[in-house]
Amino acid sequence: MSLKHKILMHGQTDSGLRRDHNEDTIGCNEEISLAVLADGMGGHRGGEMASAITVSTVLELISDKTIEHSAVSRLIHSAITQANTNVYSASKKNPQYRGMGTTIVAIIFYDNCFTVAHVGDSRLYRLRNSKLETLTKDHSFVQEQIDLGLHTAEQARNSPSKNLITRAIGIDDDVEIDIQVDVTMLDDIYLLCSDGVNDMLEDELIKQTLTENSNDLEKAASEIIRLANAHGGKDNISVILAKPVKSFPAKTSMLAYLRSMVG
Repeated sequence: MSLKHKILMHGQTDSGLRRDHNEDTIGCNEEISLAVLADGMGGHRGGEMASAITVSTVLELISDKTIEHSAVSRLIHSAITQANTNVYSASKKNPQYRGMGTTIVAIIFYDNCFTVAHVGDSRLYRLRNSKLETLTKDHSFVQEQIDLGLHTAEQARNSPSKNLITRAIGIDDDVEIDIQVDVTMLDDIYLLCSDGVNDMLEDELIKQTLTENSNDLEKAASEIIRLANAHGGKDNISVILAKPVKSFPAKTSMLAYLRSMVG
């Protein structure tokens, strides 16, 4: 079942004002409402290579032919695990890419629900009923400091260590992936972004921008990138927006499946 006109999607990426090339990669498959964003790192364009391998691997392995709604989380976990293997292998084979890696945040919608998977500090936000929530937790040094009560969120935001991540795709031969499943509501707006967005913009400004442009995802994405550059543009800036506008129950829903198992 195509979700193309049930989940609206739009993505944009920009090099920012300080970087001479863009190491972020974004990709979408609107037929199955899959969005993937990766923020690469590594010298000699290694980050660019790592993010490109990761996004292409996930898009290739997850298609309308592979999706079984009862196993979406397992499917996206498997695809990201393979992306990690591909990046790690490429870094071992090519000395110029040694040590390259990337973050990832990916979302897929199905059966009026979504699954989000992430590694690193690229984020998923949700705007619902005028409230902006961060649905992912950064895998970063400063987030660990917050969790331990050693930093406030504001102190972490201004920390010189704020860009030190504790997990990434391609650094080791194995990777730990965080996965969550939740229910969607019509007119939610989901924002996937690299840290070039949230390092430059306070959450309140992100919320305001999404709210004011809620009926035009392309304009909302452009405005977020414009504002991130206006506030310094210190990093690459990537945005993917998704908005459910029609109900999309599965032909055989997970709820019906679970009820049949119970009896």
